[in-house]
Amino acid sequence: MKKILLVIDMQNDFVDGALGSPQAQAIVPFVMAKVDEYKIFGNTIIFTRDTHYENYLNTQEGKRLPVAHCIEGTEGHNIIDELDTRSCEIFDKPTFGSLALAKHLADITAGTGIDEIELCGLCSDICVVSNALILKAQCPETTVTVDARYCAGISEESHKAALLTMKMCQVNVIGENDLEE
Repeated sequence: MKKILLVIDMQNDFVDGALGSPQAQAIVPFVMAKVDEYKIFGNTIIFTRDTHYENYLNTQEGKRLPVAHCIEGTEGHNIIDELDTRSCEIFDKPTFGSLALAKHLADITAGTGIDEIELCGLCSDICVVSNALILKAQCPETTVTVDARYCAGISEESHKAALLTMKMCQVNVIGENDLEE
């Protein structure tokens, strides 16, 4: 089965920078393994980067989340060093969910035999859920999967709420039972 892995916003600012968290740091080895697995099988891997500019604090998002992060050209904007992005596409997105990314993925999957797009990364309750729902709307006959073990949210409560929201919208959420152990 041909698949695409979409690694959402595994950037320095979200892992151990301005908005970093122990939960984000904890998933790094698992995301590394997932990327390696996809590479071994020759599947497509796309990394996204939350991309903001110097005027971030004056934007609507910046006024609601007044923490400058993922500013283009800064170390915080970069994908963490632990993840090998060679031979992978990097897609910059200016907001949580990206219509341009969904269209790009719809174009890639059209007529190629790719029947699953799997998402992992950060934050499950903001960017992962936004992109999963947009993708499901853009590609309704493609299986969109999120493995709960390879995502982290702002809090455990909001992470679980995002997983439930995705399940209700026909996103294939897996690995959720492993979180209870």
